[in-house]
Amino acid sequence: MIDHAESESHPAGLDAMLAARVQELRSAGLFRESQNVVPLGDGWCGIDGAKVRNLASNDYLNLAHDPRLVAAARAALDDSGVGSGASALVSGRGPWQVRLEKKLAEFERMESAIIFPTGYAANLGTLTTLIAPGDTVFCDRINHASLVDGCKLCGARLRVFRHDALDVLERELKRSPSDSGRWIVTDSVFSMDGIVAPLTELCDLAERYGGFLIVDEAHGTGVFGAHGRGVAELTGTEDRITVRIGTLSKAVGCLGGFVSGSQALVDVLRNSARTQMFSTALPGAVCAAACQSLDLISAEPERREQLHRLADLLRRELAHFEVPVVDRTTGPIVAVVLGEPQVAVAVASRILQEGFLVAAIRPPTVPRGTSRLRISLTAALQETDIRALAVAVARAVAGQSM
Repeated sequence: MIDHAESESHPAGLDAMLAARVQELRSAGLFRESQNVVPLGDGWCGIDGAKVRNLASNDYLNLAHDPRLVAAARAALDDSGVGSGASALVSGRGPWQVRLEKKLAEFERMESAIIFPTGYAANLGTLTTLIAPGDTVFCDRINHASLVDGCKLCGARLRVFRHDALDVLERELKRSPSDSGRWIVTDSVFSMDGIVAPLTELCDLAERYGGFLIVDEAHGTGVFGAHGRGVAELTGTEDRITVRIGTLSKAVGCLGGFVSGSQALVDVLRNSARTQMFSTALPGAVCAAACQSLDLISAEPERREQLHRLADLLRRELAHFEVPVVDRTTGPIVAVVLGEPQVAVAVASRILQEGFLVAAIRPPTVPRGTSRLRISLTAALQETDIRALAVAVARAVAGQSM
């Protein structure tokens, strides 16, 4: 028999515990308020009735609101409806899903490709499918949470390395058992720093010690390389990387994740990756928009060129004002490390008052003591925007130190 008096006390006890946790987050400057950000297109958004420039978006190529993507999605709605209705292996993989996977394989110049509902699902599903409990997995210390979680959940021996200390990685590779798999896992662009991973050196190490290299091009696809295939294309390492993962939700401007590779790799993931098998497939309208976006990424390289010009300009402008940014970076992610969470929030708030939405990134997203501004540029911006942004950042940072 259920003791109703006892059961009724549980919710109150839980609420008290949760309220205390919320207060702890507030006291530490780590509580996040959910913002109501209204997307307005072309790099603008609305917050509390004000129209501001959006420097907190991953829509690097300004494609999310492109009329051609919108039209492609709208047309596909008539064919496929709003939702796919099932997982891909049941009945959720229809004509648009098939077209997108074929187009991704062509874009990536690989034999085949498979789509996942999110980039997180692509990373988690791929790593837990391919890496066995008896293997050793080497994970960069600032990899995205989805890669870290995949490395932990696969059950293999976990070793953490630093991309700027590859001698340590080599030493760990030497120590690892030679009779089991050795997997090196890295982002191609580290999302909170904007640093590009040393893919050539990682390929060298993987080949030297008979290992496999998995690279997530989440922030590389569409942004780097002559054709937008990412840092692997930029560094000429495409054929040396074992598994290439990407996302459709950043530069592609849509939603979802993908893996490109051999037909055997895709067959195994389709039949074994739990995040693929037990998730509802991407809607056809999203797939249609992604197909259109991939065509534009190939046909309009000027978007990438504009993006990198703006990024170079912002770094020069911030250097002029002596605003310290994370060094050894390239591309549209510019990080200004400020230290404590409260400082990052206060500086971001001041910048917002000057008409720019910039993300204040705090633990656990970044290590303690490294809270920062994460400025994400898009091709929608103009040089005048960049110069005004640099002034706003410099003024806000200087005001905090006074």
